Amino acid sequence: MVATAEKAPPGTTAVKRIGLGGGLLIALGAVAVLAFLSIALGSRSVTLQTVLDAFFDPTATSPDLTVIRDMRVPRTLLAIVVGTALGLGGTLLQGVARNPLADPGIMGINSGAALAIVGGIMLIGVQSAAGYVWFAFAGAGIATVLVYGLAATGRDGATPVKLALAGAAVTAVFGSVTSAIVLSNVDALNEMRFWQVGALSGRFMPVFWQLAPFLVIASLIALFAGRPLNTLALGDDVARALGQPVALTRTVLFALIAVLCGAATAAAGPIAFLGLMVPHLARFICGPDYRWILPYSALLGPVLLLACDIAGRVVVAPGELQVGVVIGVVGAPVFIALARFRRLVQL
Repeated sequence: MVATAEKAPPGTTAVKRIGLGGGLLIALGAVAVLAFLSIALGSRSVTLQTVLDAFFDPTATSPDLTVIRDMRVPRTLLAIVVGTALGLGGTLLQGVARNPLADPGIMGINSGAALAIVGGIMLIGVQSAAGYVWFAFAGAGIATVLVYGLAATGRDGATPVKLALAGAAVTAVFGSVTSAIVLSNVDALNEMRFWQVGALSGRFMPVFWQLAPFLVIASLIALFAGRPLNTLALGDDVARALGQPVALTRTVLFALIAVLCGAATAAAGPIAFLGLMVPHLARFICGPDYRWILPYSALLGPVLLLACDIAGRVVVAPGELQVGVVIGVVGAPVFIALARFRRLVQL
C-alpha cells in the first residue's frame, strides 16, 4: 500500500495566518506600551501630566521635562531601532550560517567594532559616543566582510562550518589586539569600559540620527529575506537545484547583517544574547518559516530590549543597571530553557 500525504483541513492555513497576524499586532502593541513606560519610568519619578506636557506642550519647561525630552525619548527611540536591528540581524545570521548559536559576538562583529573604537581613541582622541560611533560601525562592517571573505575561499564557498571557524579566528585576533592596546593606554581603557558594558544611557539624539537611516532601511530590506532563507535552510545543493544563487544570496544577506549588527553595536555596545535569543523565541511562536520569523524578530527584539532597560532603571533605583547587564542575567536562563526543546534549535 502506498502511503499518501494527509491533507490539511480546509481553512487551516488561513486560520494559522490570522493567528500569526494577530500575534504580530499584540507584539506591536507591546512595543508601544513599553516605549511609553520607558519614557514615564526611571530613577527620577515624573508625573503622567509631565510626560504628556513633554509631547503636547512645547512651551513648557522644567527639569523633569528636560530629562524626558533630552534623555528618555532618545534612549527609547534608540532601544526600538537597536532591538529591531539585533533581532533581525541575529535571525539572518543564524539562517545564513545555518547555526542556531550564531551571534554577532562570535562572528567577529563586536570585536571589529571594539578594535575600531580603540583606534579612533588612539589616533584622533575620540571621547564621545557620537564621535566613535562611526569608527565602531566601520570596524563591525570590516570584520563582517573579513569573516565572509575568509569563509568563502576554497571550492565549497562560505559553508556554515567555515563561517563559524572564520568568525572565531577573527574574534580571537581582534580581541587580542584590542586588549593589548587598552592595557597600555588609560584613555582607551576608560572609553572601552563605558562602551563595552552595552548601554543605552548617555546616547543622545545625535547618535540616533546618525544611525537610524542605516538601521531603518536595512531592517525594511531584511523583512523581505524570508523566501531566500527558507531555501538556504534546505541545504546548498537543494537551494541550487531550486534556482537559488547561493553565493550571491549569502553575500547580500551578509551585507545586511553587517549594517544591522554593526550599526546596533556601534550605538549601544555589544549587547549579548539578544541577537541569539530572539530568533528562537520567534520560532517558538511561529515555527520554522522565515517569512514569519523575520517580522516577529523585528518586534520581539525591541520588546526584550525595552523591558530589560526599564527593569535596569527601576529595580535598583535611584541607581541604574545598564541594559547589557540585565539582558545577560535574563537571557542566559531563558535561552537554556528554550534550548531544552529540540525543535527550537533546528534551522
